[in-house]
Amino acid sequence: MAPRYRCRACGNLTRFDVVATRRTLSYHHFSLGGELVIEEQAVLEESVEEVSCRWCASSRAVEQVGPAVLVETNGS
Repeated sequence: MAPRYRCRACGNLTRFDVVATRRTLSYHHFSLGGELVIEEQAVLEESVEEVSCRWCASSRAVEQVGPAVLVETNGS
């Protein structure tokens, strides 16, 4: 699960630019017309290099506050 971030400078909890390097294993399926569809993808390794706040552009004030919480809606 992806980490959740918070900017101590402006209080932002929702918008961040994340620079990351990923090594993945992908199943590429090409149609007879040559169009690519990636049907499966697994992240083998990931390294986050920098996180900056989208609101105030600070990268020094961003802290990790825990895992992101996914909210499910039931359509009601």
